[in-house]
Amino acid sequence: MKRLTCLFIILIFLMPLGGCKKEQPAVKKPMAEKVKPPEKQEAQVSAEAEKVATGEYNYNPKGKRDPFLSLVVTTKQKPAKKKGASPFESYELNEIKLLAIASDERNKSYALVKLPNNKTYTITEGMAVGLLGGKVEKITMNSVVIREYVKDYRGEIKPRDTILKLHKGEEE
Repeated sequence: MKRLTCLFIILIFLMPLGGCKKEQPAVKKPMAEKVKPPEKQEAQVSAEAEKVATGEYNYNPKGKRDPFLSLVVTTKQKPAKKKGASPFESYELNEIKLLAIASDERNKSYALVKLPNNKTYTITEGMAVGLLGGKVEKITMNSVVIREYVKDYRGEIKPRDTILKLHKGEEE
């Protein structure tokens, strides 16, 4: 019985190795025919190949893009601080925080802003604010509108409005 079981196990393992499989003929995949370039291009290619083979060929990068340079050019530089500028002309607008807005009996509005150096200043309409020469256009009951003139991606100078909002109940 043990011999019969061993013989059966051996047959099971040998079956996949030699097995009863019939060999299938190899199927050739259809290949696309090679397209020959026009004769002018072929002559140009062969002339350049001869120059390269003889060592006469020199690469001329004039009018060609450097393949190792990035396609995206970013030139984000902070403008230099101006001499004699007010403290709020030394910071970007996104660094300035609006704390409070008040108005007097002549309906002139004032805004209290906090700079990154933890000092507070009062600004009014028409004052210069920010590194890019922004001007306070309008002070409303809950926001301050500052207009800057910046270059867009085409190099054209366009106005950009930044709104500093006053949030009620905001605590530090």
